[in-house]
Amino acid sequence: MYTIGQVSEMFQLPISTLRYYDKEGLFPNLERQSGRRLFSESEIEALRVIECLKASGLEIKDIKQFMEWCVEGPSTYAKRKALFETRKAAVEKELDELQKTLDLLKYKCWYYETAIQDGNEDRINQMLPDNLPPAIQALYNNGHR
Repeated sequence: MYTIGQVSEMFQLPISTLRYYDKEGLFPNLERQSGRRLFSESEIEALRVIECLKASGLEIKDIKQFMEWCVEGPSTYAKRKALFETRKAAVEKELDELQKTLDLLKYKCWYYETAIQDGNEDRINQMLPDNLPPAIQALYNNGHR
């Protein structure tokens, strides 16, 4: 069993956030001894899932719904799986957009490194848009899609 302070340190979350999650019903089986919250491995795993869903862009009210489905049991497996499929798709889309951004940044770093070496942009402009070095061309193409 873990105290709220220990869990706060483990997850780098303010104690107030953990209290809020508890108040919202995200830890339905949380034990208390003398008014102190005690977190079991079950709550620790629930918190991992909560933080994952939150990081994926899900709102607390929807996370609460998920936790209620967990309490309801096997009849909600399909709903839970659908929720995770939707969040997975959203994160994959976000990763794709971040990769596009990263590729454009990498291309521009190469661009200006080359311009600095050459003292101008003439050689680069002669290569654009389709005659860049292969690795740079891939960055350019993804960054400009």
